[in-house]
Amino acid sequence: MNADSEHLQAVLDTLPNKPGCYLYKNSAGEIIYVGKAINLRNRVRSYFHASADLDGKTRQLVRSIAEIEWIVTASELEALILEMNLIKKHRPRYNIRMKDDKRYPYIKVHWADPFPKVTVTRQMQDDGARYFGPYTSAWAVYQTLDVLRRIFPYLTCDRTITGQDARPCLYYDIKLCSGPCIGAVDRDTYRQMIEDLCQFLLGRSQPVIERLQVEMNQAAEELKFERAANLRDQIQAIDRVVERQKVISTDQMDSDVIAMARNNGEACVQIFFIRGGKLIGREYFILEGAQDEADGEVVGEFIKQFYMEAAMVPPQVLLPNEVEEAKVIQEWLHTTRSGQKVELVVPHSGTGQELVQMATENAVETLRALKAQWEADTNRQTQALAELQQAFQLSEPPNRIECYDISNTQGTASVGSMVVFEQGVPSKKLYRRFNIESVSGPDDFASMEEVLTRRFRRWQAAQELDPAAPGHKPDASFDRLPDVLLVDGGKGQLSRAVKVLEQFGLTGRFAVAGLAKENEELFFPGRPESLALPRYSQGLYLLQRIRDEAHRFGITAHRKRRTREGMASQLDRIKGIGKARRIILLKHFGSVDAIRQASLEELTAIPGITTEIAMALKGGLE
Repeated sequence: MNADSEHLQAVLDTLPNKPGCYLYKNSAGEIIYVGKAINLRNRVRSYFHASADLDGKTRQLVRSIAEIEWIVTASELEALILEMNLIKKHRPRYNIRMKDDKRYPYIKVHWADPFPKVTVTRQMQDDGARYFGPYTSAWAVYQTLDVLRRIFPYLTCDRTITGQDARPCLYYDIKLCSGPCIGAVDRDTYRQMIEDLCQFLLGRSQPVIERLQVEMNQAAEELKFERAANLRDQIQAIDRVVERQKVISTDQMDSDVIAMARNNGEACVQIFFIRGGKLIGREYFILEGAQDEADGEVVGEFIKQFYMEAAMVPPQVLLPNEVEEAKVIQEWLHTTRSGQKVELVVPHSGTGQELVQMATENAVETLRALKAQWEADTNRQTQALAELQQAFQLSEPPNRIECYDISNTQGTASVGSMVVFEQGVPSKKLYRRFNIESVSGPDDFASMEEVLTRRFRRWQAAQELDPAAPGHKPDASFDRLPDVLLVDGGKGQLSRAVKVLEQFGLTGRFAVAGLAKENEELFFPGRPESLALPRYSQGLYLLQRIRDEAHRFGITAHRKRRTREGMASQLDRIKGIGKARRIILLKHFGSVDAIRQASLEELTAIPGITTEIAMALKGGLE
């Protein structure tokens, strides 16, 4: 045991059996992960059990831990609140977090003022104002306010309102201000208008319309025709906006609907705002650090981060997945955010389920559009490739970049992945998977060596083919060499790549590097120092996308292999079930669970399955 291990073990031995938060730090003293626990001792020690079935992200985290700190709290609720604040403050790289660290815009109604203004801000304060948001797009906020100002001509200037100014500003003349500065509207009438604006932002337009209709009729009866006409125009303007809002439910429900789509290690969360049974708006948020995390975990982290900043929490939040922390999150929302009971609900039927499905479809389309936007942005791609040309010291920008990754669980069902990007865009037809055959146990270095050996052996074979000979079309994945070969990992994986290139006489034919996750450093053969591209470098972003794509592609193949081998092992233990019958059964029923639930009659209907074998299947699988 080395000194670092001994130090960590000493810390683990002193952990208290109390609720609280734990902070993991790397060797540089940076906070890389923040978590909470009901029992700090049990939770933290679970990361270090040799038998722990940890995913790739968590294994990488554990390898990076150099120091552990903890903070004891009085309850799980206090631990939850502390955890959220610490994540917000430190943005640890291994936590799930909203991708943009900027503050999102809010609409602010300065309610504490006698004549409230309406402005845009990026920070909520306890100042008596009313806030609405957050919104992801400042442009959309200003567009919304442009519409609302024509309906509710609110004040925007910094004048001290006395009602006795000699002249109003230009906005009064173009009907974008009600003119309280010259006494054109009194304080009570103005504040009622702003109250209507607030209700409108909350999605409660119908009471506003009904009140305005009463006032319009009253004004007409009193022969105040100009006033009546203004109220009529206001009602019509509200109707034009409201008619674009989709009616979702007839029960006047107030809910937020949350759904998610995932791709390449990123998650897009879509949230619908349902007020009074109408869909009044929607926003999307991109989360990072979500790779290898379960859907419920990602959704739970989003809920905490979003409602920590949200100006309003409805009584019901509809979710696509069960959230492990649902109980304590509901308690937090009730006690510290809304003051009312809040339910987290996973609907399984009816309108709620349809809403979640609709939000999911929107999340998928949003993520697809964002990806297409990036791929279509040739300027950014050109910049990224130019930066990589400089970083790899190439004579021209790299056209073909290959990346390799290894995925396994405790060394089982190991799979190597190969992804290919051409001109900065994924070429999925060239992707390939390799089932690891020569390595037993969790040896990523040896697995990387096997994958690269098989890749360049196929390249070598392609060079020996006669392209003119019939039936000898080379595999496009292997018949060309890359301009850049990237391995997911540091010096260990890189050294195995260099070894393989030497075996095939390819040293110096193209650039090769390892991209280490911890600090996003590039390691090059023969260079003692690593290279860290600037944080906001387009070249770094492209390499991260390629690396994450290799990981996604590999982990998907690994899970399929693990499932397939698991099914096979269960059936292989049953007398009378060989390879042929196993294939027939799985092809017919689709899964071991379906076979387990099948009746004897359904099993014996399969060719080759006798009553004796069917009974052995039922007994063996139960």
